[in-house]
Amino acid sequence: MELFREVKVDWLGKKWYFLGFSLIFSVAGVLSLLFWHHLPLDVDFKGGTVVRVQFDQAPNLDRIRAAADKAGIKDARIQTYGQAADKEVMITLPASSTNNETALDQGRATITNTLAQNYSPSVEGTPGNPGFTIRSVEVVGPQVGAQLRKQALLATLYSLAGMLIYLWFRFELIYGVAAVVAVFHDTLITVGAFSLMDREVSLTVIAAILTLIGYSMNDTIVVFDRIRENLRLSRREPLADTVNRSINQTLSRTVLTSGLTFLTALSLYLFGGEVLRGFSFALVIGILIGTYSSIAVAAPMLVAYQDWRAKRGKAAILPAAKRSKA
Repeated sequence: MELFREVKVDWLGKKWYFLGFSLIFSVAGVLSLLFWHHLPLDVDFKGGTVVRVQFDQAPNLDRIRAAADKAGIKDARIQTYGQAADKEVMITLPASSTNNETALDQGRATITNTLAQNYSPSVEGTPGNPGFTIRSVEVVGPQVGAQLRKQALLATLYSLAGMLIYLWFRFELIYGVAAVVAVFHDTLITVGAFSLMDREVSLTVIAAILTLIGYSMNDTIVVFDRIRENLRLSRREPLADTVNRSINQTLSRTVLTSGLTFLTALSLYLFGGEVLRGFSFALVIGILIGTYSSIAVAAPMLVAYQDWRAKRGKAAILPAAKRSKA
């Protein structure tokens, strides 16, 4: 199926607009990571106690926060959990220096006493019923969180290194460098979006980012493969024209594949509930930026590098595809 026919968009002619767009979002994300929200980490990474509370009536988050402040609980994170009809709230307490069993009991007692003494629902509970129920208490130790942070970082770096090596052998080193730079650009903007919107990064978000690295890389390889094929067919054509034509030829495939995946991720974000909100948010941002970077970051890097070599009097190094044997 071909969505667009005879597209003749001068993508490289708009490279400065693309560069400005990338710089704005990248710098905004970096500034937020360094000076504003920093990187909000889920309990998976920083450790802590997670208490799920179900209320008899619709919970008022502002009153719950006020109750926590009145009880002297600092740095507690309070958010709704599941569907609105479930009337559940997830309260995350900072990591404790005690062992897990003690932390479980402390977490349960702390939240129970705080809500019983300081939280005032709109309708009082019946005698013997405080108006809420502790559904579950989970503890993640700070050492486990630190280990998970290290493993998440290593997983991301190893994936980028593996893709660079693959593209080095499959195409040429500059192809691999351009693709890895584009993927790093995608990851930076996605993580920056979490910081700007003060959304916690959890293990599921890391899984989404690793998924997006592979997805964006696959999209970039499709464009690169068409560039390499067109280099064989049009050896005397300027490289910029070849790259533009290659992007236009793969545009239908890019829009169809990315568009359908984006709609799925968007539906998951809108209707998937709070548990999947971080995962689906990373997919929504990452798919948009990953599709954009294949066209606006990776491909222009090939032309910029080749122009730089030409100015220094060096020969072209972008290999054309080999003819298939009959």
